[in-house]
Amino acid sequence: SSGINAEWPLRPGEEMIQILKIRAQIEGLVIDEDSLQCLGDIGVKTTLRYAVQLLTPAHLLSKINGRDAIHKEDVEEIADLFYDAKTSAKVLTSEKDKYLH
Repeated sequence: SSGINAEWPLRPGEEMIQILKIRAQIEGLVIDEDSLQCLGDIGVKTTLRYAVQLLTPAHLLSKINGRDAIHKEDVEEIADLFYDAKTSAKVLTSEKDKYLH
């Protein structure tokens, strides 16, 4: 086998999903396909690095919720939390004169 995948070119996010799947396996995380798709969509809109950074907190949230596998709702909740924090930080930075004295 030449190692070339006959399915290239991949749809946007497909390569990212494969990378996320490998990264989850390396970290010993169990994640379902819906969650991987959701992370892939997030990665397409942001960056692969950002999507990878969501894996561990999503795993922790799944554990808190009594599950062994990361579910889509874990990914969505963590993504919302991180996005809100990022947005808040941008607002504070751009309007720091109003808040910092």
